[in-house]
Amino acid sequence: MMRLDISVYGIVDPQIARGRPLAALARAAVDGGATLIQYRAKGEATRTMLREALAIRAALAGTGVPLLINDRIDVALAAGAEGVHLGNDDMPLPEARRLLGEKAIIGATLNRETALASLAETRIDYACAGAFFATSHKADAQAPLGAEGFAALRAQAARVLGPLPVGAIAGITAANAAQVIAAGADGVAVIGAIFAADDPAAAAAELRQAVAAARAAR
Repeated sequence: MMRLDISVYGIVDPQIARGRPLAALARAAVDGGATLIQYRAKGEATRTMLREALAIRAALAGTGVPLLINDRIDVALAAGAEGVHLGNDDMPLPEARRLLGEKAIIGATLNRETALASLAETRIDYACAGAFFATSHKADAQAPLGAEGFAALRAQAARVLGPLPVGAIAGITAANAAQVIAAGADGVAVIGAIFAADDPAAAAAELRQAVAAARAAR
């Protein structure tokens, strides 16, 4: 399994790409400092998703940065991706682990304390909690937790799931990343902060620097 680092978790989505090649966007983000890439494409045809996943995987070859596929275990397997990220309504985690094997990276969404029991059913590699702030990039995003709500959820996750890395998602930018890290996040998952930028590499570098500085100050 590739080394997992959720510090700067870039989620590349065709809805925000403005027609730019997803593979090039993903590589630019990694060149700038993104430590993990997820390909998310809600509603895309399976063949389209597979073609894009293969292109992104090829673009990331040699970087040591894993590629995860949102929701779609079939696409992850066919593309040879390093793993998947699964939400609360996706395939149950034990079945996903059985299909993907022990070496795969499996991440899970955490947006309420009641989800912790299902996350504890099998080994996962990280959780991503939110929404931290309000966001326009996810139609079904939960009401924002804010710093206080996230910190409480993060503390409960530590009690139930142990030292599992927990990142934060939604509305995060280089300008507010310090607040997120101070609330206990191990990393930040972002869409617009990197991939809506004209220069994704520079945006990723700025975010990486902000996260590193906030960690040092924590």
